[in-house]
Amino acid sequence: MAKKTIMLVCSAGMSTSLLVTKMQKAAEARNMEADIFAVSASEADANIEKKDVNVMLLGPQVRFMKSQFETKLAPKGIPLAVINMSDYGMMNGEKVLDQAIELMGE
Repeated sequence: MAKKTIMLVCSAGMSTSLLVTKMQKAAEARNMEADIFAVSASEADANIEKKDVNVMLLGPQVRFMKSQFETKLAPKGIPLAVINMSDYGMMNGEKVLDQAIELMGE
């Protein structure tokens, strides 16, 4: 599997950084090459333009922005989903990584 770029979006990019760390550990354990990073909703557009993002996951606190991002991501063919509330709350990096992999069709 080629290196995958997974972008997490939350309101400020802070709460999600811990989840990113846990997802990176889960990816390493699977020998998966992944660039996993978190940005605030306001930084998301710039990152979509400059990075080759394979999948975008929204933190539960910005789920209301899903349709707005779907419009921007559809022409690029980038899958999008909201992170499961309990997986986010428990900072379950394994489950959220599984969600991203499933969305990419890997």
